[in-house]
Amino acid sequence: MGSSRAALGIGVVAGVGRPGPSRIAAPTPEGLLDVGALATTENTAFADLLTHPTLDALLAAGRGAWSDVLGWLRERLADPARIGPFLLPPHGVTPVLPFTVADYVDFYACEQHAMNGSEILRPGTARTAPNWRHLPVAYHGRAGTVVVSGTPVVRPRGQRAAGDWGPTRQLDVEAELGFVCGGPPRPVGEPVPIDEALDHVFGVVLLNDWSARDIQSFESRPLGPMLGKSFATAISAWVTPLDSLAGAWVDPPPRDPEPLPYLRGKADRGLDVTMEVRVGGTLVSSPPAADLYWTPAQLVAHLTSNGASLRPGDLLGSGTVSGGRREQWGSFLELSWGGVDPVALDDGTTRTYLEDGDEVVITATFPGPDGARLALPEVRNRVLPAR
Repeated sequence: MGSSRAALGIGVVAGVGRPGPSRIAAPTPEGLLDVGALATTENTAFADLLTHPTLDALLAAGRGAWSDVLGWLRERLADPARIGPFLLPPHGVTPVLPFTVADYVDFYACEQHAMNGSEILRPGTARTAPNWRHLPVAYHGRAGTVVVSGTPVVRPRGQRAAGDWGPTRQLDVEAELGFVCGGPPRPVGEPVPIDEALDHVFGVVLLNDWSARDIQSFESRPLGPMLGKSFATAISAWVTPLDSLAGAWVDPPPRDPEPLPYLRGKADRGLDVTMEVRVGGTLVSSPPAADLYWTPAQLVAHLTSNGASLRPGDLLGSGTVSGGRREQWGSFLELSWGGVDPVALDDGTTRTYLEDGDEVVITATFPGPDGARLALPEVRNRVLPAR
C-alpha cells in the first residue's frame, strides 16, 4: 500500500515462553511487547486490566481507562530500550482472538454496494430498498464463528437451491471495517445518544464477512442471511484504538432524505480508510471506507435506539465497502458481476468466486499525523476444501 507505518495495535497471543495460556501484547518493530508484564513491573494503576488472558477487562473499563492505558503504551513504544526486556520470544507465539465477542451485528452501510447488489440480484428493480436511506440496515450474525486472522476458512456446505445440497460454488469475501465496542454495559431500555456513541467504541479491526452466495441467495427469502454467512467472520488480530484514527475523520456523504434526529449529531462522521483486497497476491480491489453512507456513531445509535443492550465485546461490521468504480468493489459478487465477468489474477488464472487454496488478504491505511499514512493490521485467511 505504498509507504506507511503500522498504527498502534493491541491484541492477545498464546504460545511458549511465559506463564498462562494467553497474554495481552502489542506489536512493535522490535517484536511483540508483553504489555501486562511491563505494566505490572511499573506498578501502573491499570496493571490489573492488562494481565488478563483477553482484552475483555480493558474493554469493559471505559474510555477514561482506555485513554490512560493507550497514552502510557504510546510513551513506552517510543522507547525501544525500555521495552526490550519485555519482548516476547520471536518464535512459538501466535495471535489469538483478542476479545470475547458478545454479539456480532453486520450492517449494510455502503450505498454503492447496496446498489450493485440490487442490480445484480434483481435487475431492473429499485436501486436500494425503500427503507435503506432511512436507517442502517443490518442482520445479527453468530458471535461464535468470529475467528482471528490466520484461521483457515473451510468451504461450507448447504442448500444451494431446492433439492441441491453440497459445498458452496460461490464462496466470497466482504471487505469491511469492524468496530469493537466497550465501556460499562448499556442496560436494556437505555438507548445510546448519537453524540455518546463513540464513547462506546474502543477500536477498529479489519473484517472479512465470508459469504456463500448461492446458499445465502436460496435461504434469504424472505428473511436475511443465516448459513450463507455464519460459517466464518474473520477479524484482524490487533485492535487499533479509535483514538489512533483521529486524523481520519471526514464528513459523511450527502443524505437524501435527511436522517431522523436520533441519527444526527456532531459524532456523525466517517473514516477515511482505504482498503486493499488481494487474492493470491493479486490486488483485486481498493475499497474506500470514506464513501460509507452510514457512519460508526449512527450504527451504535440505531442498534440501541429500540432499547437493545450494548455490551463490551459487541462487534459491529460496516458491511461491504465499495466505491464507484469496479476496482473499488469489495466483494466478488460485484467484481465478477454475479459470476459473469471473471477477475484476472497475476498468475494468468481468473476468478468469479474463490477456489480452494486461495489466500485472501485485506489491508488498509488511513491518514496519520504530519501527512503520514498509518496501516491497520491485516486480516488474512486461506480457503480449505469442504469437509
